[in-house]
Amino acid sequence: MTVTLPIRSRVNSTTDTKPSGNAIPRTRLPLGKPSPYIISAYEGESITIPGTKSTFRILASAAETDGLISVFGMDGAVADPPGFHYHNHAHDVFMCTKGRLKIWAGDKCRILYPGDFAYVPPGIVHQPQVLDKGVNETMGLVTPGQWVDFFRFVSETYDGVIADEFDTRNTGAVFGPKIREIKEKYDVVFQPQFVGAEVSDFTAEDEKLPEGCEAYFLKANTGPCYLLEGVLSRPFITTKQSAGPTGNFAITSVESSNRHKNGTLSKPFTFEKVHQVYHILDGAISLTVNGEKGNLVRAGETAFVPAGTEVAIEFVDRYVRFWSFASGDGLETLIAEAGTAFEGSIVPDQCREIDVETIKKAAEKINVKVGM
Repeated sequence: MTVTLPIRSRVNSTTDTKPSGNAIPRTRLPLGKPSPYIISAYEGESITIPGTKSTFRILASAAETDGLISVFGMDGAVADPPGFHYHNHAHDVFMCTKGRLKIWAGDKCRILYPGDFAYVPPGIVHQPQVLDKGVNETMGLVTPGQWVDFFRFVSETYDGVIADEFDTRNTGAVFGPKIREIKEKYDVVFQPQFVGAEVSDFTAEDEKLPEGCEAYFLKANTGPCYLLEGVLSRPFITTKQSAGPTGNFAITSVESSNRHKNGTLSKPFTFEKVHQVYHILDGAISLTVNGEKGNLVRAGETAFVPAGTEVAIEFVDRYVRFWSFASGDGLETLIAEAGTAFEGSIVPDQCREIDVETIKKAAEKINVKVGM
């Protein structure tokens, strides 16, 4: 069922205050301020653009990240694509978790499967399209964080289960009367005459990160890989690729195990200027936040850790994987600088030795306080 209500007006839409021993709030919506919280699975500020058969679940946005980034999930059923467009300032990220997502970006078109990634910088014409029946899930990041207000402008609150696959309204009719405001206020420039490329397979070029800021695809489980003790990091994008006047963010897949105890990340660390969003895909982590233990974050859930927050990460299960989104140099840089390049592709059985001085230098380089 799709209902039209003011955003954030739903019953019980705030927090389930510190349930089950959690030291920080477990919430259904972002808190609207840079304060730690955990969002339960399939929650978030849920909105839908009429006719798209998809729901956006905003997990963190400008209010939480000082305008730097917004992070959201999207669930949907098969539908027509929204239309080719580009942004003058906004950067777009598409990350598939379930089903398939077709992405046109400039002169390329790929079909993303779970774990695949696509990045679209400003000025590149693009559009996404959900392909499969059943639940399709993707994660996204956009910067500047205020851009997510476009979703709010053209959407209505969704309080159903996942998405309304029987919503047959005309999306174009929704955009039409608002097209000038969409372009002028929300940095979306539609290109109805653009002819997208034919879909093609991933190539060897789609298995590495580019040197600069350009549109690219990254096939799942490829690209650089780093190991810090028993914690593996596989970056999707770093501040090198997202560099620019409105860019500078990073995303990585972090993987480890409860078989690897008492590592660097299990001791308190603080990113002084970088906001972080941890979205759990497999297993669970337990966070110690500003000295308060017992913040369990399970598969499908999301934790927001604002800049200046002291945090420590414990990997609860035998295998744990989460995606870390950062508004600057985050875990991907700390692990790459303090650890070593890793020739494998899965979490190893044996940890590697660490050099405390190397860790301290890496942390100092990116303005992180670490407790060693």
